[in-house]
Amino acid sequence: MLHKTLQYWTHRLTRKGPIRLAMTLLVRNEIDIIEDNIRFHAAQGVDCFAVMDNGSTDGTRELLETLKNEFDLHVIDQPAQNYQQALWMTQLADYARTALKADLVISNDADEFWLAAEGTSLKDHLHADDSVVTLKRRNMVLTEECVQPGYHYSQAQYAVKNPILYSSDTQINDTAVSMLLVKISPKTIVNPHGLIKLKGGNHRAKHGWRWINAREESGIVVYHYPIRNYAQFEANIINRQRLLRDTNARMGDHYRRWVKLYEQGLLEQEFGKFILSASDIETTNRIGLTEKCPAIVNAFERSLNRPA
Repeated sequence: MLHKTLQYWTHRLTRKGPIRLAMTLLVRNEIDIIEDNIRFHAAQGVDCFAVMDNGSTDGTRELLETLKNEFDLHVIDQPAQNYQQALWMTQLADYARTALKADLVISNDADEFWLAAEGTSLKDHLHADDSVVTLKRRNMVLTEECVQPGYHYSQAQYAVKNPILYSSDTQINDTAVSMLLVKISPKTIVNPHGLIKLKGGNHRAKHGWRWINAREESGIVVYHYPIRNYAQFEANIINRQRLLRDTNARMGDHYRRWVKLYEQGLLEQEFGKFILSASDIETTNRIGLTEKCPAIVNAFERSLNRPA
C-alpha cells in the first residue's frame, strides 16, 4: 500500500502538460460494436487505447489491427480461456500507465459509451490528481424498432432514469424481473499511478490514495447497451456458455439463467420480453422509469456519421 501511495505522489509531483486519458477494453467477438466504441470515445477526448483480445473468432482481432493505423491503439492478445476480468483489466490499467504514459484510465466494456455533458469533453470533468472517479451508468432499453430492418443500436432513444429496486428476496429466475430496468452498478475512472486493483466489471477500484482524492462526477454518464438485437444477444449467451465450462467462473445469475434458456431453445422468447411497446414506453416515461435521451443519439450521429 505504501509503495502505491508513493507511486501516486511521485507522478503527481513530476507530471507536466495536459491530462493524457487512456481507455482499456477487454473484448471477445465484438465485431458489431468495437469500432463504434473506439471512434465514439476518440471524439469524446480519449487519447489512446489498449485493447486485450481474448481469442476473438468473428473478425474483431483483424479489425483492431486495421484501427491501429488510425488511432493510438495497442492490442494485447490474451488467449487464456480461464476468464479473469478483474485481473486482466488491472493489468491493462498498468499497461496504460507504463506503455501509454496515461494519467487517468477508463476501464471500459465494448457495450458502454461514456458521454460528457453537452459542449464538453471527458477531460473537462477530470483532474490529474484524481484517484478514483465514480460515475453513474444507465441501461438503454429496447423498443419495437429494434426488430425492424436496418435498425442500429445507436438509434435507441430511451434510457432507464429511475431503475426498479427489487427487494432482496426477489428471485432472479422470476420472469417478472426485467434485467434492463434494474439498478446497475456504477463505473470508475482510475489513476493508474497508485492503483492496487480493479474489482469486478470496473464497478469499484482499490487505490493507494483512495480516500483522499476519490469523488463522484455527474458531468459524465455511462450509457450501457447490453442487449442490442437478438443475434448479438444469442452470440453473447453462447460465449457465456463457453465460459461456464470453467466451474470456478464468476458470473451473474441472470447470465446463468439465460444460458439454460438457450440450451432449452427458449432464448428468443426471452428476448421478446425485453422489448417495450409504444404504450409501454409512454407509461414508463410518464412514471419516471425511463426517459428520452437525445444527447447520446446526437453524439453517435456526430462520431459515427449515422443518422439520428
